[in-house]
Amino acid sequence: MNFIVSAVTDIGISKNTNQDSFSVKVLNTRFGNVVAAIICDGMGGYSDGEIASATVVNTFNKWIVEKFSVLCNGMITDSIIKNEWTKLVNDCNNKISAYGRYKNITLGTTTTMMLLTPSRYFIMNVGDSRAYEISDTVKVLTKDQTVVAKDVELGYITPEQAETDPRRSVLLYAIGASDVIIPDMFYGETKKNAVYMLCSDGFRHEITENEMYQFMNPALMCEDSQMKNNMQSLVELNKQRQETDNITVVSVRTYE
Repeated sequence: MNFIVSAVTDIGISKNTNQDSFSVKVLNTRFGNVVAAIICDGMGGYSDGEIASATVVNTFNKWIVEKFSVLCNGMITDSIIKNEWTKLVNDCNNKISAYGRYKNITLGTTTTMMLLTPSRYFIMNVGDSRAYEISDTVKVLTKDQTVVAKDVELGYITPEQAETDPRRSVLLYAIGASDVIIPDMFYGETKKNAVYMLCSDGFRHEITENEMYQFMNPALMCEDSQMKNNMQSLVELNKQRQETDNITVVSVRTYE
């Protein structure tokens, strides 16, 4: 299986800094090509959110170079990736928290990280950035770690009520801003001729899944420049609809 990757990030219409960070790389391994991707949304309203998000992205990239290359000599299992990434986010949580205490500030970040192999995907999520799979439909692969998402899960409010709930961005966990981090892990079979997307919450609040499909279905995402243009169109649509957050989206197109 082969992969085409692209990404777009935008400061948005009201922020002074872009606190989102991301990385996407295609790696050649003995298993074939593998994509390692991550997106982090520095905590809006907190000081130095871009430092928190960049810390996690840089730590993830260091793990790819120093640990993943070694893991590729053996088997890559669900439990190995889960254990490695749980340690990674906990180490980042301790490091960012210590920096915050030293500076007497509060900072934090979400993260959604993904490893996409020819046969299987591995995704870890903390917070409310998301991963999607777009094929003949748009499927959310992650679960938001927010107060509102928890209320929906418990049946206290409906999904429709959640969309306009003023607490929709209140996180249960954020790396660097929580005493304890409990990441969620997701696994599945990598689809051929599909688009895998990671995005910060600023990318999805003002557009619908139908609009995502309209611009990002696999038939329209066949080369990197086309992918970038299509994602940029959705970023601009978000901004036209007065999305105030930073906006970042990463996409991976699979093909044979």
